[in-house]
Amino acid sequence: MADKKEIEEIDYTLNNPDTLTKYKSAAQISQKVLEAVTALCVAGEKIVTICEKGDKLLEEEISKVYRGKKIVKGISHPTTVSPSSFVTPYTPLTSDEAEAAVTLKEGEAVKIQLGAQIDGFGTIVCDTIIVGGEISGRNADLLLATYYANELLLRLMVPPGLLATGTDEEKAKAAKVKPPTQSKITALLEKVVKSYDCNLVEHTTSWQFERNEIEGKKKIILAPGDGTKGDGIPEVGDVWGVEMGVSLGSGKIKNFENRPTLHRRTTLTYALKRPSSKKILNEVVKKFGVFPFSLRQLEDERDAKVGVVECVRGNVFRQYEVVGDKDGEPVGRLLTTIAITKNGLQKIAAPPTPDLSKLKTDKKITDEEVLKILEQPFAKETKAKNKKKKKAKKAAAADDDEESSDEDIAHLRQFFSRIRFHISPSLYSRHLVLFSRVARLKGGGDSRAPNPDLDYDTNNRNAKHNPPWQADSKSLLQSFH
Repeated sequence: MADKKEIEEIDYTLNNPDTLTKYKSAAQISQKVLEAVTALCVAGEKIVTICEKGDKLLEEEISKVYRGKKIVKGISHPTTVSPSSFVTPYTPLTSDEAEAAVTLKEGEAVKIQLGAQIDGFGTIVCDTIIVGGEISGRNADLLLATYYANELLLRLMVPPGLLATGTDEEKAKAAKVKPPTQSKITALLEKVVKSYDCNLVEHTTSWQFERNEIEGKKKIILAPGDGTKGDGIPEVGDVWGVEMGVSLGSGKIKNFENRPTLHRRTTLTYALKRPSSKKILNEVVKKFGVFPFSLRQLEDERDAKVGVVECVRGNVFRQYEVVGDKDGEPVGRLLTTIAITKNGLQKIAAPPTPDLSKLKTDKKITDEEVLKILEQPFAKETKAKNKKKKKAKKAAAADDDEESSDEDIAHLRQFFSRIRFHISPSLYSRHLVLFSRVARLKGGGDSRAPNPDLDYDTNNRNAKHNPPWQADSKSLLQSFH
């Protein structure tokens, strides 16, 4: 029989350190480009121009990592810039003149979303900003409600008992606590947003992330308007894309008339007939895999607009509709990529924390249950304790060294005092220099060299006593001992 080579299956879970490393590498790119795109969002700038520049920045940063390695990498989510009442990511086409001419307005809430992937491990991040000027009034209410609701949701995703302290019995008891149901999560979040006279955006969905998958087996649906339910609970080893949507209106949504330009390839196969459909499918497989893409990222926008129709009809592509607030009110959205490890929840790719002191409003959260949850940590404080222990050990070691230095120098001084009459002056002088150097290196005690008061004159040949170095060896040994 021929020898069979055993093929080791690669572990793509968080148990493999390389997995988290790749997630973090992708996250660094996502956050860096998010910061750059945020700076581009000024009043009067065209949305399509910002999106194009964002994608170019993503490609540049992605090209800098994992060079020379056979690892697939790319954009996990194109740059999208959604104006005021838009809920879903929006990225217009340059070939649609009307939408390509849309610019940002002073004081409007803008949602920026983008992402990168390394070896199929994708991170996506979304932030809401207010274009220019001071943030106060209803804009401040929107940002505060979105921020605190997001912080609460992240804490509710930490598995019960994971951060418990105390005895083993207390930890076991905490671990038996059931995680909050999705209806309970929605109820708690509503307390937060209503504190600022806002509402949750219905159908806001958080998905479990996996390799080459941003809509995994588990999902959490907030404020489900049609009775739909999520599936699964967050567990150690999970990676999630956690989304928060808040509206200054009712939170109800509707489809907008804008052209859907954001798509994603499915795992289904279909015998496409149109040459344009086959062309863009091949291009998408090569460039984007199964991650979302915009039609403007394809080689020919006009061919893409024609070919995508059959791909969507045959369920080869999933089409993301352009959805917005039903009342036309401003909407805030955040999306954070997190990992849940044995030490707690890690924000892998997250929007920057807003400067809360600049958000001026007279509203605040008063619910005690919510405030108590917001005080809870995301993870165990292991690093700080280790640092304290290391500092304590170093301090103790330094004290020991100082004590030993003082003892050593004292012994040296005693030794030099004993031999000062038994060696020649020149040799004794050399020993004094050595003593001073040793004392300085030890860094402790009295570094002054002994200065014996010799009872003889080395220059006087008629001295009363002959110096010891002129005595015979026997008498020298006797005098030393």
